[in-house]
Amino acid sequence: MNDGGLSSFQRRMRAVPQAAREAIKPVLMKQAEAMADTMRSLAPDDPATDAPDLKSSIAVTGPGEATPPYSQPGGAMVVPENAVAITAGNTDVRYPHLQEHGTSKHAAQPFFWPAFRLHRKKALGAIKRGIGKAIREAR
Repeated sequence: MNDGGLSSFQRRMRAVPQAAREAIKPVLMKQAEAMADTMRSLAPDDPATDAPDLKSSIAVTGPGEATPPYSQPGGAMVVPENAVAITAGNTDVRYPHLQEHGTSKHAAQPFFWPAFRLHRKKALGAIKRGIGKAIREAR
């Protein structure tokens, strides 16, 4: 079965010293915050109220932390080591997926995936450089 290179990546990560794994967390968080900031700027304001509920519901969750309940994508889960999750929604804001993809009565106003696609290449490069630097320093 083709896992898209996941098994080889996991094998390489197990070989990385713990100090190098700890050193990459700030890079992950910095890139996730940059992506989340763009998502917040693209998210529309709630027309029914003056409160920007959707924008404030966009959260960055670090390794080992739990994502907010009812968040999209995925709902409440614990983020694994060497990963960061960006979610939209919480117990008060349960409509981000409807805003992103639209409904039969509401046009789509994408904010999540456009920001992801905009930042993906830069974030991957920064993370790869951070991993390389951490490995070099941990030797």
